[in-house]
Amino acid sequence: MTDNANSMWGGRFAAGPDAIMEAINASIGFDRRLAAQDIEGSRAHAAMLASTGIIEPSDAEAIREGLLTVLSEIETGTFQFSTALEDIHMNVEARLKDLIGEPAGRLHTGRSRNDQVALDFRMWVRDQCDAAIVGIEALQKALLVQAEAGADWVMPGFTHLQTAQPVTWGHHMMAYVEMLGRDASRFADARARMNESPLGAAALAGTSFPIDREMTATALGFDRPAANSLDAVADRDFALEFLSASTICAMHLSRFAEELVIWSSAQFRFVTMSDRFSTGSSIMPQKKNPDAAELVRAKIGRIMGATVGLFTVMKGLPLTYSKDMQEDKEQVFDAADSLMLALAAMEGMVGDITANVDPLRAAAASGFSTATDLADWLVREAGLPFRDAHHVTGRLVALAEAEGCDLPDLTLDQMKSAHGAITSSVFDVLGVDNSVASRTSYGGTAPDQVRAQIKRWKERLA
Repeated sequence: MTDNANSMWGGRFAAGPDAIMEAINASIGFDRRLAAQDIEGSRAHAAMLASTGIIEPSDAEAIREGLLTVLSEIETGTFQFSTALEDIHMNVEARLKDLIGEPAGRLHTGRSRNDQVALDFRMWVRDQCDAAIVGIEALQKALLVQAEAGADWVMPGFTHLQTAQPVTWGHHMMAYVEMLGRDASRFADARARMNESPLGAAALAGTSFPIDREMTATALGFDRPAANSLDAVADRDFALEFLSASTICAMHLSRFAEELVIWSSAQFRFVTMSDRFSTGSSIMPQKKNPDAAELVRAKIGRIMGATVGLFTVMKGLPLTYSKDMQEDKEQVFDAADSLMLALAAMEGMVGDITANVDPLRAAAASGFSTATDLADWLVREAGLPFRDAHHVTGRLVALAEAEGCDLPDLTLDQMKSAHGAITSSVFDVLGVDNSVASRTSYGGTAPDQVRAQIKRWKERLA
């Protein structure tokens, strides 16, 4: 029988279906990460049971002390996890019984593993929202340092990866500060929505014991208990929101990482990456590869994959709990790890990159980047409708291209050949410094505007 079972189920398992069932059913291999939250929730539950007279205060005290011992064993690495006990909840409870005996059996009064795991996971994700915000703000501060240093360094602004108009290095850095600010707000919003305690929903219908859900919610830092016991155990919106916010944040990091890869290339030479975040080639000694940026760029694949994966798990589940929901945690754990690593790596890279000011400036002046300034001048000074000014500017760009020069290098006579109203004052707007200095509208690239935004963000992050 055993040989047949092994033949049927494969050599991975020592026995037949029993071993396979244990392997597919057990979650302790990954949900041990919820140990601290599980023990904190159990301590709050035990205190509430004693306060409401459901268990004796002496039993609650024994449970409290025993749980602290279990937590210490887990933190010091001496705790023996068992796959046969399936999950973190049963592992903790079994060890608690070893330590304190009969009172351990009273801990589960008025609750179920369904509301217990919903509580543990929600608390863990809540902590990860806090951690993500801390990581985002650290990266924003690194970007602010770069922005302040280069508030008036001129560089090309791109559309379609084609030179469009001159901007400043500081302005470009501040664009990512704004993106990351929205990311932090998404995590904060998600945290506020998830801050309802499912503890006390029990298996799905609540409990007949006279529990005090407000007490446990307050003790665990929740704003309120969840209002519907069915929803409390079935809900994984909090994890989906965390993953969605993580995916958007990772997308922003990936866009910046892509720019660093491009900018550090020999063809651009806009930035020099530090040795700490670069690697060499095993065969080409001249190479300095931006591997850290490339890996940050790739992390969105894992995070977005986790998001799609959990949506797929949840989309067809009837209320309330199904074992499918055990597949929620590994994906969220991996996504959270990937996001925090990407944020830390990007913070390190931003802190270490050197902007190469001369190549940035030279690139800013290329590609007729001040053509829009010329068109704007024609509207302001010569009174042309913008569409006509656009046409005149296009003729001058074509002339400069034919002459093999840039717009500021054309003579006044050549300018006048396109429109007689052009005067020598047009040259005041054609240099890249003049161009960026003129963009004084709110949120524009003028150095004074950039410094104002830096000040605003410094105050916000103080």
